[in-house]
Amino acid sequence: MVEADGASALVVQHEMPFKMNWLEVPRGPLFKDEKSLEEIIKKIEEIAVKEESVFIRMSSYDELRVKSYELKVTKHDYHPETSLIMDLTRSEEDILAEMKQKGRYNIKVAERHGVTVAPSDDIDSFYEVLSKTANRDGFGVHPKTYYKTMLETFGDKAQLLLATYEDRVIAGGIFVYLDEWGIYYYGASEYNYRNVMASYLVQWTAMKEAKKRGCKYYDFLGIAPEGVTNHPWIGVTSFKKKFGGEVVSYPKAKEIPLRKYWYFLYKFLKAIGK
Repeated sequence: MVEADGASALVVQHEMPFKMNWLEVPRGPLFKDEKSLEEIIKKIEEIAVKEESVFIRMSSYDELRVKSYELKVTKHDYHPETSLIMDLTRSEEDILAEMKQKGRYNIKVAERHGVTVAPSDDIDSFYEVLSKTANRDGFGVHPKTYYKTMLETFGDKAQLLLATYEDRVIAGGIFVYLDEWGIYYYGASEYNYRNVMASYLVQWTAMKEAKKRGCKYYDFLGIAPEGVTNHPWIGVTSFKKKFGGEVVSYPKAKEIPLRKYWYFLYKFLKAIGK
């Protein structure tokens, strides 16, 4: 976690071949003005130089405009350009009223079944459910240490929420609360217990927590683009849209090349599918 006056950023290091690496700033930096943006990028650059990183990639909520850095637009981004944002400045009653009827109903279904959602440090139980979800839905997961390190790095700004039903963990998610933003990063649920709708209560609990912490917005972190019917995220998009919210599009990710020979070799290999 990197902070400057009026700005903050999570910095994640990714390995590359030949013991090299690159740095990612997912959904950041968060900044209040151009001066604070310059300061936070300078601090990130200092880390990159120390780690001998090939480049820095930033996928910010806002357009990045800085005079001191050469920012290159990239098509390669782990974060989608289209997302769903909930306005948390309203009362809980108004937020619930904006949800689709099915969303409100499913939250109540989970409550009626006695599902409980609470903060936890039980990364093993979450990873077990996450692995099953990944196998079922056909997406990849990071090693367990990635999620553990993420929670440790964010400290009290991150939270693992687990849903328990009949003494069994059946759903959960990792959420981050930064400045005005509550962000849903990773989620998982047991298919065999889908009828108790635990995932809906997990999301609602996270939204209430974000609101309690003073966040103004809740980011579901990615949905299928509007009008696209053949997309791998159609299922999860349907789930997220039951909570209401506004569909938004973000700027393309930007990169700062540092070790330019390796950077352009990396881009070339990406372009030819290597």
